[in-house]
Amino acid sequence: MSRYAQVAVPRPLHKTFLYRIPASLTDAVEPGCRVVVPFGRRELTGWVDEVVAAPEEVPANVREIVDAPDEEPIFDASLLDLCRWVSRYYVAPLGLTLRAALPAPLTAESEERLRLRGDMAAEDATTAEWSLLELLRGRKGTVKLSGVRKALGPGTWTRVAETLERRGYLEIQRQAPDFTPPVRTRQVVVLTRELESLRERDHIFGRARRQRELFEYLESVGGQAEVAHITDRLGISRSVVRGLADRALAELRLENVGHNLFAELRVAENAKHTPTHAQAGVIKRLLRSSEDTPGVYLLRGVTGSGKTLVYIELLRQLVGRHGKGAIVLVPEIALTPQTLARFQAAFGEDVALMHSALSEGERYAAWQALRDGDKRIVIGARSAIFAPVRNLGAIIIDEEHESTYKQSDPAPRYHAREVAIVRARRANALCLLGSATPSLESWSNTQSGAWTLLELPERIGARPLPSVRIVDLREERQRRHQEQRGSVGPLVLSPTLSEALHHRLARGEQSILLLNRRGYSAFAQCRECGSVRSCWQCNVSLTLHWRPPRLVCHHCNHQEPVPDACPECGEPGLSQRGVGTEQVERVIAETFPDARIARMDVDTTSGKWSHHQILGRVERREVDILLGTQMIAKGLDFPSVTLVGVINADVGLNLPDFRSSERTFQLLTQVAGRAGRGPAGGEVIVQTSLPDHYAIGFAVNHDYDGFAAREVEERAAPVYPPHIRLANVVISGKHQLHTQEAAEAASQWLSGLLDARQMSKIRLLGPAPCPIDRIRNRWRWHLLVKSSDGDALGRVLRYFATHFEPPRSDLRLEVDRDPVSLL
Repeated sequence: MSRYAQVAVPRPLHKTFLYRIPASLTDAVEPGCRVVVPFGRRELTGWVDEVVAAPEEVPANVREIVDAPDEEPIFDASLLDLCRWVSRYYVAPLGLTLRAALPAPLTAESEERLRLRGDMAAEDATTAEWSLLELLRGRKGTVKLSGVRKALGPGTWTRVAETLERRGYLEIQRQAPDFTPPVRTRQVVVLTRELESLRERDHIFGRARRQRELFEYLESVGGQAEVAHITDRLGISRSVVRGLADRALAELRLENVGHNLFAELRVAENAKHTPTHAQAGVIKRLLRSSEDTPGVYLLRGVTGSGKTLVYIELLRQLVGRHGKGAIVLVPEIALTPQTLARFQAAFGEDVALMHSALSEGERYAAWQALRDGDKRIVIGARSAIFAPVRNLGAIIIDEEHESTYKQSDPAPRYHAREVAIVRARRANALCLLGSATPSLESWSNTQSGAWTLLELPERIGARPLPSVRIVDLREERQRRHQEQRGSVGPLVLSPTLSEALHHRLARGEQSILLLNRRGYSAFAQCRECGSVRSCWQCNVSLTLHWRPPRLVCHHCNHQEPVPDACPECGEPGLSQRGVGTEQVERVIAETFPDARIARMDVDTTSGKWSHHQILGRVERREVDILLGTQMIAKGLDFPSVTLVGVINADVGLNLPDFRSSERTFQLLTQVAGRAGRGPAGGEVIVQTSLPDHYAIGFAVNHDYDGFAAREVEERAAPVYPPHIRLANVVISGKHQLHTQEAAEAASQWLSGLLDARQMSKIRLLGPAPCPIDRIRNRWRWHLLVKSSDGDALGRVLRYFATHFEPPRSDLRLEVDRDPVSLL
């Protein structure tokens, strides 16, 4: 008797597909295992959701599973069930959810290869057919269809190839997925010579402006960078890179991207710390809970109170003595190396690392080690929540408030914190969330009694929190204008902050400066007509970058040269508006020429382990001033940092998003906590044009309770989380009118459903254009769905996603449940 399997495939389809299990695979196919199945004209890697002995209905054209390559299921029963929950709760196709839970080598798809079989006369071929045949004649062996698209550009090459195959001129070979993890290499360019004087640079480079820009960029990021990053992200051609090497100023190196992650890390000393009285009490409470009825605990500890020590001592007991496994999540890749070094010092080879910046081979090796039980602790960003840890005893989420735990695109749009809570509950494991500034949702859960609150109210050694001074930028600008009586540049360093930096440099202490905006200037504007250079694909202004000079869209990465004159009116020169980290770096270098400066933002940290390299220089006291965006604001522990300066606290404060005040308070509180961790104490200077805003006021006073009470009150009317559950439904399309009509149709459809089912607890708001209404040449409209009943909200969203059909094929529907941003 035939048996069948419901298989989930990695396609945006809210259903599984029925396949017959051939007799040869009867013993190999079970829930959670990986299978190769025919899907259309391709062969895909899919995953068995369930095995069915006697389906109610078997289609006449049901197809068979082609292969089951693994000896045991990729997903055990608990992980498969967790992925089903993620798929259901976040309204995401099961196949996409399962794919997101695995390293890429385990989700490879089939590929088509083309082989030439015979000659064809030019007069018998269309232009496209002749181009394809000419390409194949010039290549040896087979050619990937993806390579054809890359070589010849966009076109209907699949249809052209199939036509030529039917006529006998070529053969299409469809190969099953390759399950062998790839070995990767990367090419880097490394500076080999210093140029100390401007005269020497002028002499060597002459008119080679782009080579000089690349040389100075490499200087600013530590002397080396990956070639792919330079060409793809900075828009510098490979000929410029080779030109720098031809001048003997740099050399190109090919590096193997190996699997030994710890070879590049300096492991911290495994110093034994005696827990403070407060830490010991927290650890004892958690251990008692883990032996009885593990639950969800929120550890609120002020910055510098030793939350990481609590994590390590807790796992010494659970992992070291009781043989349990653990998952430790950190919000930023920048924090991972430092945290990894501390955990590796305590647990040695038991630690694995998983995050999206690793190569495919590295992620696969870590995944395999955890699955085999060779490693018992995994540290990583949000995707590590799906790691196949055996005998799970605890899940720890550090800085649980961070928005980076939310997957925004593509589906599944899950929040790692919520997935962690569900996974821990089902595994009877402890779930510990840590933060100095918990999210309002987590705080509300402790206030209602759903979760348990634990606190570390003091810093280690009873060191005081740093004092905070406010600098009113309005007054500073007015004073500068009166003194200089004319046009002045942007205010970057107030006299107060400049003097404080001078004192730290004189004493050999370190400083951190925060500005949560990368680039040189926020935008470029014509002085005459006022026009602003904007992205042609996104309704946002282009950001001016200086190394190398270019205008960049931070949403789609479109880049264009900085024009010498306004394209609209021809007025020469453009005015630079707003300040970014590049400009701050230049001002600091001019103000303090002897200071050693490091900049840490997306532009300087795209290379492998670049975060670790920069932070390593800070730790070794090779940097006097660390400047960066939000990635430097949390989790870093440098005792020699005695000053933190916030260049502009208002960035992001007035965004059209209900979480903007909360994010500002958290960012200021977190970055302030980087100061004063050593015996010398610390100081924080916050520059702002809104000194009276409550988020800034509470942050200055380190008053989380006061902020939480005020913010909860602010979100009561109009009502937003944590008072209700929220979903953001986004409709996007290439035509503005079609997108608007589809959004209105979706709203009417949902309203009709709610009326018909008499679901009065669910409210709709919208539709309306998204705050950023066009990204990557797609127009965006959205509507908000609010409810105090989470289960009812989930049912409505799932029914809507599976039954509502957008009126046009080019329209996309996205359901973002529990969004962290509405932009």
